Amino acid sequence: MKRAEACVLAINGGSSSIKFALYAVPEVAACLLSGKIERIGLPDAVLTVNESERKPETQSIEVSDHGAAGTVLMNWLEQHLGFISVRAVGHRIVHGGPNYREPQRVTSQLLQELHRLSAYDPEHLPSEIQLIEVFRQRYPNLPQVACFDTAFHRDMPRVARILSIPRRFEAKGVQRYGFHGLSYSYLMEELARVAGTEAAQGRVILAHLGNGASLTAVRGGRSIDTSMGFTPTAGLLMSTRSGDLDPGLVWYLTRSEQMTAKQFHEMVNHQSGLLGVSEISPDMRDLLAREADDVRAREAVALFCYQAKKWVGAFAAALGGLDTLVFAGGIGENAPVVRARICEGLGFLGVDLDEARNAAGQPIISKEGSGVTVRIIRTDEEIQIAKLVCEVASNETTP
Repeated sequence: MKRAEACVLAINGGSSSIKFALYAVPEVAACLLSGKIERIGLPDAVLTVNESERKPETQSIEVSDHGAAGTVLMNWLEQHLGFISVRAVGHRIVHGGPNYREPQRVTSQLLQELHRLSAYDPEHLPSEIQLIEVFRQRYPNLPQVACFDTAFHRDMPRVARILSIPRRFEAKGVQRYGFHGLSYSYLMEELARVAGTEAAQGRVILAHLGNGASLTAVRGGRSIDTSMGFTPTAGLLMSTRSGDLDPGLVWYLTRSEQMTAKQFHEMVNHQSGLLGVSEISPDMRDLLAREADDVRAREAVALFCYQAKKWVGAFAAALGGLDTLVFAGGIGENAPVVRARICEGLGFLGVDLDEARNAAGQPIISKEGSGVTVRIIRTDEEIQIAKLVCEVASNETTP
């Protein structure tokens, strides 16, 4: 890789993985390299690095947690690039709580507040904090920016944010927040670029369907409702997350199974969703391959598509109609069967899918003249992080 004069490192930490990308600045257009660290905490963890015009480099690593994974990443960059070229690091932070509405420069005060917010999202925040701290320890003067996944939904109408529990909990920050905001911000920018401002200002439903899955209703460029809630466990069922459940299950399982709160949390986040229903795999590709001969796989896929269809219908009602439906994420971008099943029966909204376009994964998969334009847009959270880092840096230098 050619040494860059200046670049920004974008880090997208998941519950057991890290995606990263390095971008030249200030234009944030050229991706110098990208990669991921997978299966963190397991014996077969692996680091993969992709550079343009070169074969991907893969190596086995030993990383007990996200802090160790961050150290491996820093070591690799130092050996292959020279870390002096990295001028700033941006981190995806899943939960910003009630106070953080914009990307923030990482300070000791912000870190202290993120530690306090960890109870909001124990699946993500502690590991994301680890990543910030391990970079801070080695490079104390390197600017780091926290980019919040909840920020996109910060202006949702109050009626979409209130939870129907005693009002006193709202003062403690208990409300519906919504997530996948970095992805949704990118998708809306891309929609404006490829379809024009008028389309982006219309009635839009964004479906980010991957290991984590959610849908969001957007009008006038702003989120008006979203399927996830106080935590990313809510809404549509996902790879291993349950999505919405009857809250009475907690008391029932406490009595019938002697299930503790911690065990319930583990079940709904890591043992449910596609994995729980199918008893086979959390991966939609595996289930589609097995659904013809295994009823459990068939039912898991059917439930996913059925719930997604219901969210589209509900959000079309909230929007007062629908102009554009966008599919994104690993499933949304790569599973034509899933897209077709979600859209089936939505003709009353104006959705009319073109079978050939959908099978080919074309940018527009609806028929000519369809009342609703159905699109596939490949999301890119890492480039969105890099852009936000540059915005923060620009704001800090502007008098």
